[in-house]
Amino acid sequence: MTESTLTPAATTDAELLTQAEIAVRAAGSALRDRFGDIATYRSREELMGALAANDDTVTDLLRPRLEALRPGARWVAEELDGGALPEGEWWVVDPAEGNINHLHALPEWAVTATLVRDNQPVLTVVHLPLTGQTYTALTGAGAYLDGRPLRVSATTDLGLAIVATSQARPDEDTTVVHRVGSSITEMLLDALVVRVAVPATLHLANMAAGRIDAFWQFAGARADLLPGALLVTEAGGRISTTDGRPWTPDSDSFLATAPGIHAAAVTTLSR
Repeated sequence: MTESTLTPAATTDAELLTQAEIAVRAAGSALRDRFGDIATYRSREELMGALAANDDTVTDLLRPRLEALRPGARWVAEELDGGALPEGEWWVVDPAEGNINHLHALPEWAVTATLVRDNQPVLTVVHLPLTGQTYTALTGAGAYLDGRPLRVSATTDLGLAIVATSQARPDEDTTVVHRVGSSITEMLLDALVVRVAVPATLHLANMAAGRIDAFWQFAGARADLLPGALLVTEAGGRISTTDGRPWTPDSDSFLATAPGIHAAAVTTLSR
């Protein structure tokens, strides 16, 4: 990409969101072009190479465009990292959220970009290249799906709720893996339906749209949780840790719910 093709720096957050959406959608088209056949791999090394090829395809297109939009913002190089960021502005990007699904010709994957300012998500774009749908949110201005305002569900009964969680990472600590399994068991006892799948961001997008009522996860990467956290918050949902404390990127758990079932979800996940 030449310097002349880059979009000039945006002057407001609203303008930045508009331009970021254009950039994410363009990069998503390249990932869509790679979708179709089931990838084959015979070793962990071959798998990691296939995942990296997808990531690199998107990053090579998206990074220069986003950096041109916000020249002072730094770039988080590893989407699997967690924890707080240093002060200032950062682009937190997942080039292929649900990358393993993409490799297996499953449709649940997306491209995400979130601008984080002093550890607070300011704006986010979650684009689903297969459907062309794009979720966006801007702090204080609401969450949207292709321009249509989103609102979390009005359910007040966990026993009537559809809830979801995401699998621990393959290299996750054994204690966390057992914690995930125990929490699923508890939710199976209390909720109507429990969905378990990756990626986390698409569960949270569904939550913001009112399709499901709660999502929880233990540990997790910034790129998994920050886009959906902003979508859910701007759609009227509640964010905390699983035991009800304020959530930050440093937290060891994450819970997003419709306001009417937050207390019940905390009780279930705290058992």
